[in-house]
Amino acid sequence: MAMTFLRPLIPSGTLARYMIRMHLGRFFGILIGLCAVLQLLDLLAQSDEIMAADGATSASLITYVGLRLPQIISQFVPFVALLATLLTLATLNQHSEVIVMKAAGLSAHRILLPVGYASFFIAAVHFTFNETVVVDATDQLDYWAEHGYAIDLPPKTANTGRVWVKEGDTIILVEAVSQVQNRVVLDKVNLFERDGSGRLKSIARADFAWHQDGKWTLHEVRRFDAGSHELSVTPVEEWTIPTRPQRFMALTVKPKHESLLSLWHSIDELRAEGLPTERLMTSLLHKIAAPASSLLMPLLAAVAAFGVHRAGNLFMRLVMGMALGFSFFVADNFMLAMGEFGVAPPLLASFAPFLLFLVVGYAVIFHTEEGHKLPRRKEASA
Repeated sequence: MAMTFLRPLIPSGTLARYMIRMHLGRFFGILIGLCAVLQLLDLLAQSDEIMAADGATSASLITYVGLRLPQIISQFVPFVALLATLLTLATLNQHSEVIVMKAAGLSAHRILLPVGYASFFIAAVHFTFNETVVVDATDQLDYWAEHGYAIDLPPKTANTGRVWVKEGDTIILVEAVSQVQNRVVLDKVNLFERDGSGRLKSIARADFAWHQDGKWTLHEVRRFDAGSHELSVTPVEEWTIPTRPQRFMALTVKPKHESLLSLWHSIDELRAEGLPTERLMTSLLHKIAAPASSLLMPLLAAVAAFGVHRAGNLFMRLVMGMALGFSFFVADNFMLAMGEFGVAPPLLASFAPFLLFLVVGYAVIFHTEEGHKLPRRKEASA
């Protein structure tokens, strides 16, 4: 059935299977070798800290590898896709197989199409792997690292990380948010209360606060009055703020710990509260853009497929293809950082590098395949 779909675009199903098998074989070979080396280096760097935990055994190292390896695989899939595509196309060029394909009437796009189908398969598997394995492994590993790689971990109820909220003239700082049954608990609540002109009136600190039966309650409150310089202590104090518990829960969201759907729900909750969502939206869109970058690699590596390979030209084409790929990765990381800082709109930050290098890839193919023909046509007309 797959060959039926390919047949209108590729004259030979055998050719398609040959190129796809060649590309995927190189891809998985490089991925296994590269990730094994990187995992070994990472384990050597972290092994002392892992084994320093009480009760740590060799099983701790195996657990670390099982949680860390999915992150390494996910991070380097686009880079490996670039290397595999370069090797595949360079091999075809070196053995003059590209010349044979052109002689059979295949255009550059139709030559690259089987590699594009393999890249689509890689991108789809990469996205599924991120959503089903990587997010959970990252969440567990970060939680384990926060507790010093201890063997006996406490139950995970807190979404660690500071949360800042502005409510009226009061600025709220919460160290951690957790949910126990039907209660939302805020740990170490700091209140910076200001007057109408923005001057600090008092600083209050509560050991914890919880929301139950539609209202907030602060416990073990210590308040310092900036005007009288007096310190007061209150065991229990009612906290009258309109902020809903969902707002605190949503603000603790870490995109790398959330799947696409759960992150989308968190963004909806923040929008309902009227809070900015640009940072999370950038991360959400990049969950799609990152796996999709593998689709771009055949175009960026196409420079290695076309042109003569004598006199070192093939090596220079490999270098050019690798330079284009690295430039894409640099631009992608730069725009992602700009989007997370709110400098660039989320859609632009996530997909602008992809679209830019899509145009660059097509321009390289056109220059390689058509550009050298233009001077000859001019000479012929002269």
